[in-house]
Amino acid sequence: MKLYSIIIPVYNRPQEIDELLLSLTNQTYIHFEVIIVEDGSTQTCEHIVEKYQHLLKIYYYKTPNQGPGKARNYGAQFAKGEYIIILDSDCILPSAYMEQIHDALKHYDVDAFGGPDRAHHSFSPLQKAINYSMTSFLTTGGIRGGRKKLDDFYPRSFNMGIRREVYIKLEGFSSMRYGEDIDFSRRIKEAGYKTRLFPMAYVFHKRRTSLCSFFKQVSHSGEARVVLTRKYPSSLKAVHLLPAAFTLYLLVTILLSPFCPLLLLPIAFYALLLFLDAFMRNNRSFKIAALAVITSFVQLTGYGSGMIKKWIHR
Repeated sequence: MKLYSIIIPVYNRPQEIDELLLSLTNQTYIHFEVIIVEDGSTQTCEHIVEKYQHLLKIYYYKTPNQGPGKARNYGAQFAKGEYIIILDSDCILPSAYMEQIHDALKHYDVDAFGGPDRAHHSFSPLQKAINYSMTSFLTTGGIRGGRKKLDDFYPRSFNMGIRREVYIKLEGFSSMRYGEDIDFSRRIKEAGYKTRLFPMAYVFHKRRTSLCSFFKQVSHSGEARVVLTRKYPSSLKAVHLLPAAFTLYLLVTILLSPFCPLLLLPIAFYALLLFLDAFMRNNRSFKIAALAVITSFVQLTGYGSGMIKKWIHR
């Protein structure tokens, strides 16, 4: 049977890695190894890993803090699987996750692949709202795991697989602190390797648990987009510029609204669309829908302000 190597970098998140490892023990396809790379954490997860020594084929390594990309590269040198699967520590896997990947690779001989993310029923209302903001067509244009152009997909590191020989040949992730997964996907595509989205190989992605940390996260993503655009000019799409345009429009509207309140109508209409869409997609929950409006504005202004700040800095 085909062997897979799952690499998980972790930084000060022992509780998260516990939940992820527990979900790995429930996989219906069991031919995989797990490589945990502790990226200079002060709160290590070694005691968590020890709980699973007899339940999983698991290996634990420590490195000085150098960012997730370099931590993944460190773990990859110990991988024995035909494919390397990259996961974030804040993910939980459905029991059929590995089986979905294995079955998909029987039909599609690709060099790299990725899957979408969903919100688990146990997530808090805020986490479900953040998940909506990161996956909705109204906020991200549906570019994160949509079903269009399945064979023209750029995998993201929270749920990404790549043939081990390709990983080694391309020397893995770059030293970029943010946006390193998009950079790697661009290099995979530009080297002529085949990629694909596996829609059913989804993960439950927790992401951040506060609005402040979520804003900071998406702000870094906006900054990374500027760096990626300079490196790969053709990678910039209109949807990437929308958060910056929205942020500037929102700022101008707020400043001018005392003189012309009607300027707030487009913003109010957009907020209503977000609310109704989130309401229908989250079991008609008013609380999640209301939070989704807030998290969507945080996502757009965080990403947009990050882009603007980076452009001005450069």
